[in-house]
Formats: sequence, C-alpha cells, structure tokens
Amino acid sequence: MIEKYSIRTDLALEQKERFEADNVEISGVVLEEKYDEERDIKVTTVRIETENGARTMGKPVGTYITLEAPELAVPDEGYHREVSEEILRFLRRLLDMGKEDYSVLVVGLGNRQVTPDALGPYVADNLNITRHIVKEYGKYAMGKDQVRLLSAIVPGVMGQTGMETVEIIRGVVRETKPDAVIAIDALAARNSRRLNRTVQISDTGISPGSGIGNQRSAITEETVGVPVVAIGVPTVVDAATIVGDAMENLIAQMERSETMKGVGVVLQGYNAAEKYELVKELIAPHLNGMFVTPKDVDETVKRISFTISEALNRLFA
Repeated sequence: MIEKYSIRTDLALEQKERFEADNVEISGVVLEEKYDEERDIKVTTVRIETENGARTMGKPVGTYITLEAPELAVPDEGYHREVSEEILRFLRRLLDMGKEDYSVLVVGLGNRQVTPDALGPYVADNLNITRHIVKEYGKYAMGKDQVRLLSAIVPGVMGQTGMETVEIIRGVVRETKPDAVIAIDALAARNSRRLNRTVQISDTGISPGSGIGNQRSAITEETVGVPVVAIGVPTVVDAATIVGDAMENLIAQMERSETMKGVGVVLQGYNAAEKYELVKELIAPHLNGMFVTPKDVDETVKRISFTISEALNRLFA
C-alpha cells in the first residue's frame, strides 16, 4: 500500500512524517529536530544518506532543512528579521563561499501572474543585484576588497515561454558561469497549518510543479552544471488534505459519541494511506485536482518574499 500512496507535498519533513504515522522505519534517513522556544521557531533537518532512503522518500540524496515559524504569516517585522537570520545561517552552511569573487545566480521560479506561485519572482524583485556593477567598474566600485557577485533571472513558466525552465537556466549558467544557483519557488504542503509558515532549504535542487502533480524537468547540479540550493515556502494545499483533516476531526468526535462510536472505531482502523485514498474517492471527480490557498495570500507572499530576499541580500553584502 505504501508504494501506491502518493501524497501531494514538496516537504521532505512531511514525507518522513507519513512513514512515521504508519510506523515504518526508513534506513538511510536521519531526522534531527531543534526548537527555539524564545523565538518560537522549530528547525527540522532531514538527511537522506543512501539511495535506498532516496527511493523510499521519493527525493534525492541530500539535506533538507525545514523552518517552521507559526508567526511567519503575521506582519511582525521583528519576527521576520529573526526568520531571515535563520535562513541566512543555513545558506552559509550549504554554500561553499570561500572562493574570491564568488558568484551566484538566483532563479525566481513560478508565474508572476498567479499570486500563490509568485514567490520566486517577488524575491528576485527585492534583491540587490551586483554582478553588472562589478563587471563594469571592478570590485572596488563596491568599496570592498572582496565582493560576491549576485545576478538573478525570472524565467517564467513553460506555458509562457514554450521552454523547460531548466533549459533557460542551463543557457544562462553556461554564459555567465556562476559558482552556484539558488532557486526560489512556491511549494505544496500536506498539512494546512504549514501554509505560509514554513521555509524549506535544501542542497538537492528542485523539481518545479512536483507538489501539484505538474512535474517539470529537475533543476539540479547534474542538469545545470553547478550546485543548486533550493528555497521554498508552501503556499497551496491539496483539497483532499483539507477534507482528510476534517475527517480526522470527525473520527475524533465519533469516538466520543456513544451512538457513532462503532463507526469511528472502524475508520480509525484505516492507516494514513487508506484514509487519503478514501477521501480522494469521495471528492472525485469535481474536487480531485483542486488546490487551495489562504485568502490573504497576496500580502503574505509579498511579506515572505521580502524576508527571504533580506537573507540573500545580507549573504551577498
């Protein structure tokens, strides 16, 4: 059943939680959790160390760092600054920036015309681009002995360009020769409480659209020629997930009711995979392909994009 159970999520943390819910141990996958009570930020690191672990998780070998920040969707500048500092700290860990004149290409993935998918373009809009200044006037134009070159592109989506995004990135990388690519994208989550409250950072690259079943060619070191770090925030959730969460609450209520207790016990006997498949059958075909986003997604995505761009600007300052 587990092999057939395909959950719609881009978060490695949620893939790991799914197996834990079914009491399945995954060899080659290590999970570490840290909680900063003062700042209310939980950091979960999932390290996929073997090919067996990668096959089971459905994600490449590498490190996946997830920051869960419940107040990220709230307009609190102080809190957002603290999240930026955390993102900055992990980017420094994943990028080998020891080289002089280190150059990075930031790729803002997604469709600017669709707000839940506009995170990448918005981040690119807020960056302090420096590559052209250094190329034109030299590094001393920045007033520093050592500079880091930052460039950015917003390649759009295949429906707009007629090209796979990875083809555009590969061409730009070949011409501009950055030392690394940082790809920013909106993600899909399994748990609605993680919407606009979670940031995932990984050193494995990214497969645009995979969380909503519209997978395009992967953007990885193998496909573009330089290391790729991905930063993503879940902005949409599968409709089946919302119905599934409602069913879980219903089951809990049934178990407390004398008249409905028997039905609740039966449903509770289903594992996570069986519950998810049952929900998909119940809502098909009208809601089966629907994804949902919060009503204030416009302001939230703009706010979070600024938080991520501030981390990148400080990284390359």
